[in-house]
Amino acid sequence: MNDSSTAPTTGVLLAGGAGTRLGLGPKALLPFRGHTLVEVLAKTLLDGGCLEVVVVLGAGAEDVRRATELGKYLVVDNPEWASGMASSFRTGVAAAAHGHSVMVALVDQPGLTPGVVARLLAAHRPGRVTAAGYAEAAFGGGNTIKLRRGHPLIVDATLRADVAESAVGDAGARRFLTAHPGLVDVVDCSDLADGADVDTKDKLHLLSD
Repeated sequence: MNDSSTAPTTGVLLAGGAGTRLGLGPKALLPFRGHTLVEVLAKTLLDGGCLEVVVVLGAGAEDVRRATELGKYLVVDNPEWASGMASSFRTGVAAAAHGHSVMVALVDQPGLTPGVVARLLAAHRPGRVTAAGYAEAAFGGGNTIKLRRGHPLIVDATLRADVAESAVGDAGARRFLTAHPGLVDVVDCSDLADGADVDTKDKLHLLSD
């Protein structure tokens, strides 16, 4: 659970991508575990401990609304989704409840589990950014592991305006994180997920578990 001094956390699920390289329509509607990716991942954020969830739609937004059951969540449209992930990032952060931290997740990461969400929430400290890390390589006989920073990530309530303002193009929070590495805590989640994206056809097997 969050420390009492930590702001509540709203999950922000970025689900606006067109999935052009997959050629199967909006990523949000890809079938997964008998539902759709957007339904499963929104529930994952809620089950993991986010107080509420904002779902940001973009490509095929009306089709996604008709084909899914997202009544538990605040669903917002980003009409500028084609300009890159940053616009969806800003839309989601703006829609989250005032005073809340935000946990930003990507709809094309089917390996996300409630355990990852819960671990990040437990690790988060006020005034900081907490990001999931995934093992990239092992050194020294496997005793030292290099972590690749990935999603989800928690942006503290005190930082969300600055992070959103820094987002451009397809970068999301990347520019802010690069400029302020001392504010970022990377939490190893390799035992729970691999952080893989379904962004090309050779990754579609990730949806078959």
